[in-house]
Amino acid sequence: MAAAMAAVFLAVGPSSAAGPVSSTHPGPLGIGDPLFPELGNPGYDVTAYDIAFDYRRQDRPLDAVTTIDAHTTAPLRTVNLDFAQGVVDSVRVDGARARFVTAGEDLVVTPSAPLRKGAAFRVTVHHTSDPRGDTSGGWVRTGDGLVMANQANAAHRVFPCNDHPADKARFTFRITAPKSLTVVAGGLPGLRVRKGSRTIWTYHLAHPMATELAQISIGRSAVPRRTGPHGLPVRDVVPAADRARLEKWLARTPGQLAWMEKKAGRYPFENYGVLIAHATTGFELETQTLSLFERDLFTSEELPRWYIESIMVHELAHQWFGDSVSPRRWSDLWLNEGHATWYEALYADERGKASLERRMRKAYEQSDAWRAEGGPPAAPKPADSGQQIGIFRPVVYDGSALVLYALRQRIGRAAFDRLEREWVLRHRDGVASTADFIRLASQVAGRDLSGFLRPWLYGEKTPPMPGHADWRPTAKESTKGAALPGARAGRHAVRYAVPWAVKPG
Repeated sequence: MAAAMAAVFLAVGPSSAAGPVSSTHPGPLGIGDPLFPELGNPGYDVTAYDIAFDYRRQDRPLDAVTTIDAHTTAPLRTVNLDFAQGVVDSVRVDGARARFVTAGEDLVVTPSAPLRKGAAFRVTVHHTSDPRGDTSGGWVRTGDGLVMANQANAAHRVFPCNDHPADKARFTFRITAPKSLTVVAGGLPGLRVRKGSRTIWTYHLAHPMATELAQISIGRSAVPRRTGPHGLPVRDVVPAADRARLEKWLARTPGQLAWMEKKAGRYPFENYGVLIAHATTGFELETQTLSLFERDLFTSEELPRWYIESIMVHELAHQWFGDSVSPRRWSDLWLNEGHATWYEALYADERGKASLERRMRKAYEQSDAWRAEGGPPAAPKPADSGQQIGIFRPVVYDGSALVLYALRQRIGRAAFDRLEREWVLRHRDGVASTADFIRLASQVAGRDLSGFLRPWLYGEKTPPMPGHADWRPTAKESTKGAALPGARAGRHAVRYAVPWAVKPG
């Protein structure tokens, strides 16, 4: 759970005001995130979500009940929740019926009595959750059901919430579905109850989670199970018809877990698994304890095996960097993607398949163009209107891994490795910022690194690379549409051209 939301950001425009809105003229609120000003809501912190879905068909809205436990950080006459793409039937606050209206993408709830500062309260919303409509995130329809893809700001298209990673909470999911289907969600399974032709499945996450990381899979699925390091439960979710075909990929996960633990310390959650969906998304996604992948990544035979494994490691690394330690605001995204890209590249390098130094030199050559197009790593430009995944630009992937490479060049491998392990240990189950990273890096190195890191993170131009005086940026007017070499558009795009590769297979 995050610190008080009202104190997280400076106000940015009228939508970020920390006080309650007028009950007669309600409006959308936000916590002033520079990239998503109306995302999140001030005045309270969520401690837990209990979300029940009733699924019948993928082309029909699901009936749902979302129960939110929270406590106030300021006196509130109204409580704003982020919610869109569903119909609200009723709202109760602490068991009493409450008035509600919609304002933009907010659900504004007026309790029967104002809430005092420091009060615990419960909001229960009866609503629908609609998987139909546009493809801007939330539910994703698969060949035989649904999965979720909520990053960056789409969880509130699925359920009412405080939709910002700075307010993490514990989650319980209860999903009712036809008995012919398999339901898997993030976390550990609880009670499963058969009622006639339908089954109620329950899952609970043992650690706090950001709303954007929620995952539920509903479909005709197989759930292979195996054991990871120190007895860690590993369960995967794949289309039942593809189980045998995908086994060679699933079998790689325990070894990848062991490799990541050597780099970043013990895996931070209760279980892990790979969710392979028969859907076209254009990206892979680090949903907590159950990373989402497109089926075609593993079946198209267009990419070398080592490269697919490195993409698996990318999403796995996010369980430490982005999931366990979440960004305080979206402009801290580089901490997620830079680290995941770093370990993706390091994994390929250590297996002799792709040179880390060659990849970083290629990134250095393009870094100035990436910064001009999307802003520096720690101060990215907002996405275009209606394109929330537009913040996932090359500068937050290889452009941010380049910052980590520069830092390792500056402080040495031993200090860098200590920093990585201390970062995830110190901020486990919490949120952290770029300033926190600079501060910890300085502590571990034993000297102030702000003068070194700030130009790398905030500069319009890429600083000189320590140890590589001959590296030069390449003059290039624009990288728009190019992303990384050979990339498809979208988050965590699968990169089909790998010019830094040492071996082709």
